[in-house]
Amino acid sequence: MASVMQLPEPRGPLSAALATDLRERSAVDPATAELAARAVDGIAAAAADPLLDEDLQLSLAVCYELHYRGFDDVDPAWEWEPSLLALRARLEAAHLAGLRALVGEPPAGEGPVDSRLADLVAADDGPSLSRYLARDGSREQWREYLTLRSVYHLKEGDPHSFAIPRLEGRAKSAMVEIQADEYGGGSAARMHSTLFAGMLHDLDLPDAYGALWDAAPAPAFASVNTMSLFGLHRRWRGAAVGHLTAVEMTSSEPSRRYSAGLRRLGFGEGTRVFYDEHVEADAVHEQIAAVDMCGSLVTGDPALADDVLFGAACALALDGLTARYLLDRWEDGGSALRRPGQPGTAASRSRPARVIAQPKTVAAGNMSTL
Repeated sequence: MASVMQLPEPRGPLSAALATDLRERSAVDPATAELAARAVDGIAAAAADPLLDEDLQLSLAVCYELHYRGFDDVDPAWEWEPSLLALRARLEAAHLAGLRALVGEPPAGEGPVDSRLADLVAADDGPSLSRYLARDGSREQWREYLTLRSVYHLKEGDPHSFAIPRLEGRAKSAMVEIQADEYGGGSAARMHSTLFAGMLHDLDLPDAYGALWDAAPAPAFASVNTMSLFGLHRRWRGAAVGHLTAVEMTSSEPSRRYSAGLRRLGFGEGTRVFYDEHVEADAVHEQIAAVDMCGSLVTGDPALADDVLFGAACALALDGLTARYLLDRWEDGGSALRRPGQPGTAASRSRPARVIAQPKTVAAGNMSTL
């Protein structure tokens, strides 16, 4: 049975009005569009961070989700409704302003784009959430972390895959090569989203698609909304490629640490497979992404170099934003979730029993980590 997702609980006047429109109307109410304009203007006037605004980020995520699996209580015809696309464009502009404020201007430099990407990754000094969870993270903190990451990992691969038709030549084939592993190389049991769902199950969390949206905070949506923005707009194809490359270049060691943290808490290989199989393979994917995918893209269109670096910088900076968000709240002894405590119930799970995929001899795939 296909997973069913309902519209999430509103987080403010904009997401509440948007939900009402999506359920009851066939176009965005002009009052909702005006509400979106006021919300964006209010964030700018207050010099607030749109990436941390719960109402804006959830509203943008709802708009984007119509291009993924949609909502059971929303007519599929909304996907390309012009009034909704106009509202989404306003939210996207605010989101992009937040990204530019977060990462600044592309780093100056010359030389091959793969070398510039390596320099960007080497210069990243964001906090290491993986080190904390490996050494000190409690079971409940792990559950909070997985709740936040579920917004992405239960659709893992899909945001970047939107960029495939926008590429050509070696850049396109390189992305396909990487993304094929995201989808289990043809095996549904090996899909990364399936492996992540199994880990949620083992930590007594709901594993159905979208089941944890109401508990996850704004940074979870800011990260995925960025990927969706880059993937769904041809204009941002360079940023989509750069974002995926930064993920590939920074996942191996965090994966090793995350696996160690789960092992410390007593979880076995079946739970840790989501991380374990990426430790070795991502070193190969790093070169495919940086040299074959980004290098080929920029060779064909040198004007895209800055976009590639912008996308990579966004991936790194958003990981840092999320890590700081979690660590600050844990340091204060609080919860990082909108709903502290149990994020969901066993009744929300997509299957009654854990299905453990057998480890492969050769690890495969990309794993976006913090």
